[in-house]
Amino acid sequence: MNEDVLSTPGHLISLAARGFARLSESRLKPLGFGVGQLPVLVALQNGKASTQRDLARFARIEQPPMAQMLARMERDGLIERTRDPADGRSSRIVLTRTAQQRMPEAITALFQGNREALTGFTGADAGQLVDLLKRLIENLDQIANAEASSGD
Repeated sequence: MNEDVLSTPGHLISLAARGFARLSESRLKPLGFGVGQLPVLVALQNGKASTQRDLARFARIEQPPMAQMLARMERDGLIERTRDPADGRSSRIVLTRTAQQRMPEAITALFQGNREALTGFTGADAGQLVDLLKRLIENLDQIANAEASSGD
């Protein structure tokens, strides 16, 4: 077998993801955010989700890790939980004023990091990379869903 496993898309994407995570973490940490919190912060800021269950779906993680993340975010003053007026058994989650004030700087830092990482890429290259990655993620989701269905 002459194929180089270290040159496969899966391995290279994994290396790139770790590099992006390190870069993002170093830029978000001074603002009190963690890179793993990013999907939750964005979903809450944009109104795409406001319950733990919806946030877990949006972030594509299981409920127990989401509960732990939300507990840490609440402890760190990034989110607040309020009673859901429609369902007293559940709560709504919102960003605190502090988190809302820090989000624009965090987003700017993340976009700057992406621009730096894509140095030497044309706009068309960057757009094509994003399109290819989205297609790859869709394929991986379909595979995971098919395997989950066949395992039932």
